[in-house]
Amino acid sequence: MTRTEIRNFLITIVLFALAALIPLSDSGFWLSMGITIATYMVLSTSWALFSGPTHYISLATGAFYGIGMFTVGVGIELLPYWVLVVVAAVIGAVVAALVGLATLRLSGVYFVIFTLGLAELIRQIVTWVQTTMGSSSGLYVLTNITEPIIFWELLILGIIVYFIGWWINRSRLGFALRIIGNDEVVAVHSGINTAAAKIILFVVSGTVATIVGALLAPRLSYIESSIAFSPMLSFIVVITALLGGAQRLWGPIVGVIPFMLVWDFLTATFPNQTTLMLGICFLLVVYAIPNGFAGLIEKYSHRLRGRT
Repeated sequence: MTRTEIRNFLITIVLFALAALIPLSDSGFWLSMGITIATYMVLSTSWALFSGPTHYISLATGAFYGIGMFTVGVGIELLPYWVLVVVAAVIGAVVAALVGLATLRLSGVYFVIFTLGLAELIRQIVTWVQTTMGSSSGLYVLTNITEPIIFWELLILGIIVYFIGWWINRSRLGFALRIIGNDEVVAVHSGINTAAAKIILFVVSGTVATIVGALLAPRLSYIESSIAFSPMLSFIVVITALLGGAQRLWGPIVGVIPFMLVWDFLTATFPNQTTLMLGICFLLVVYAIPNGFAGLIEKYSHRLRGRT
């Protein structure tokens, strides 16, 4: 490990250790905000594992998140909660593999459109099944799992995802993905199995999103398909990852915290214009900070080193 990697490793450990103390405070607001930040930190980091190096913009996060929620909602009266989390992870991995096999031959706007429609497709299927079975209402998830437990679960999952990303970046798989992102044609001619590499990372990203949905199901208590498969979640994940810088593993973490604080203010101030606000945020990130906060930090750090 280089000095920079050791420094980043130590900073990450310290930040996660400090974050773990949030539930010990008496503030319900900061605990709620902490859960939201932790949720999008995990989702954005896992999204960046796939989309960062490959430059494939996936809007399927909401689909996998909803699968995790509904798996817990459907099975909570039949199986223990922790078993359902594992079942949700397996289902998410299988669905991600099938979707990857079917769509990762697409590229550009075609891949974006398909992944955007995936969440709506699954939502419609779930709604149809519920209606056919004689119930169009949502599902109750009643457990003794409290918000502090959910926060710590998400934090542990975030640590796991971070180190999975660290390992991938140092592996041959990470090297192959970076070549794919630069020029997929060159990657193919170099002997890289581009389809397998992309599917592996897509499965990892989808599985993590499914687990997040399963972990958050007890927090909502009552789950509806419109909430579980919200396309807005997918867009927020993309925005936070791009804001922080999807090319760096720590980038999404840097982007999630300020965005969620600003987003909380915007949704409270303009409750009927959230979609408009989200679109404005996306445009600002893309045009004003194309390389994210990570790019700005590295740019100015290089300038400072050059002066010294």
